[in-house]
Amino acid sequence: MSQAQNRLDSSRMGEEPEGRLLLSLAVPMMLSMLVQALYNIVDSIYVAQVSEDCLSALSLAFPAQNIMIGLGTGTGVGVSTLISRALGSGDRRQASRVAGTAVALSVCCWALMALFGAFGVDAFIRSQTDIESIRRYADSYLRVVCFGSFFLYMQVCVERLLQSTGLTKLSMWTQIVGAVTNIIVDPFFIYGWCGLPAMGPTGAAIATVFGQSLATAVGFVFHFKRNRELVLHLADIRLPWSTVREIYRIGFPSILMVGINSVTNFLMNVILIGFTSTAVAVYGAYFKVQSFFFMPVFGLNNGLVPIIGYNYGARKKERIYRTIRYGVFYASCFTVLGFVVFQLCPGLLLAVFNPSEAMLAIGVPALRRISLSFLLAGFCIVAGSVCQALDKSMFSFFVSVMRQIVALIPAAWLLSLTGDVNNVWWCFPIAELFSLAASGFFLRKALRDMEQRLSLLGGEG
Repeated sequence: MSQAQNRLDSSRMGEEPEGRLLLSLAVPMMLSMLVQALYNIVDSIYVAQVSEDCLSALSLAFPAQNIMIGLGTGTGVGVSTLISRALGSGDRRQASRVAGTAVALSVCCWALMALFGAFGVDAFIRSQTDIESIRRYADSYLRVVCFGSFFLYMQVCVERLLQSTGLTKLSMWTQIVGAVTNIIVDPFFIYGWCGLPAMGPTGAAIATVFGQSLATAVGFVFHFKRNRELVLHLADIRLPWSTVREIYRIGFPSILMVGINSVTNFLMNVILIGFTSTAVAVYGAYFKVQSFFFMPVFGLNNGLVPIIGYNYGARKKERIYRTIRYGVFYASCFTVLGFVVFQLCPGLLLAVFNPSEAMLAIGVPALRRISLSFLLAGFCIVAGSVCQALDKSMFSFFVSVMRQIVALIPAAWLLSLTGDVNNVWWCFPIAELFSLAASGFFLRKALRDMEQRLSLLGGEG
């Protein structure tokens, strides 16, 4: 690929019509996220066939697993934003330095999670339940994914390198390879096909790590063969404090938000298991099913952030506004569709988890009540990503605090005092109303600050 062609590919961010550009970048990532959602739910479907306790175990492991993923994706937010800005200002050498730092940080993230896998898993699971069968399943599952998280972090890293330079189709294929591999090998490890031992949830964890390792290998092949704008030098794989500080100044609020989500999931598990472990299984099933509608929105945001970051660096204000409007519209289409599906056929959504009558009795009203929050969620999610792209990541953090800590958990606890688990689910639409108000306030402030900065720098009017 010629240097002129490289320049043309990068300048698309600042010249191509925003709606078409957003779709061209986001659709591959949205498709890959849908595949990701598919393999997440297939994991749970396979495990649910073993027993309801196995499904509950995955729900109890989820808060820690979510922190693990959030550490990688939050780091990726900072990396992607810095690379996009460097390319937008024409500094390709700095973009490559950031890429090298991203690889080094991925190794550090794995080391942290491996330590947790060795010394923290048992205490974490015991803090949620004393049911021995559930505890045993959750413990073994979580240890495997912690020790194998090296491949998770490397996969996230290389996907961000591809996405930051507009190679979103290659990023999509990286995720598809990992997801499809996981789906194929899952039953071999879970049920013991072809002479392998039947390992239940532990087998699901092994299949996940195996898929991530293959995706990592494919992603780096794509990067070294096709990513001409971002050259990864061995000498750049280090941890310069200035770059690390900037990555986490942008990305750490995202990590904190995921941490808050994980604390929320942990506390919700504690509240729900006070009624019955079946409620925990319903909560876990909900998270798997809703990902079909929310994963594409997150994929959309992965396309939106580099566009806004590039045009912020290039001082093109009007392109930023148009991109935001398209982002809110596309995101709301998915979340409203989710609302409709959850309202019309909640029993059908739960049927794939081999539910008992008790699980259906709790799950059907739960899905209908929770999904009321979907009507507001599209705007809130996009607003958070816009704040991150505009170097206002703390705004997103404050919104998450408002939603989870100030609204959702207190509401869930108060509603649990009624003695009816079906009332607890109303905490989700209540919390989304808080999120809507906070998101609107902070998005408006971020955009005002952007206008002032661009005005001082002589950006577009």
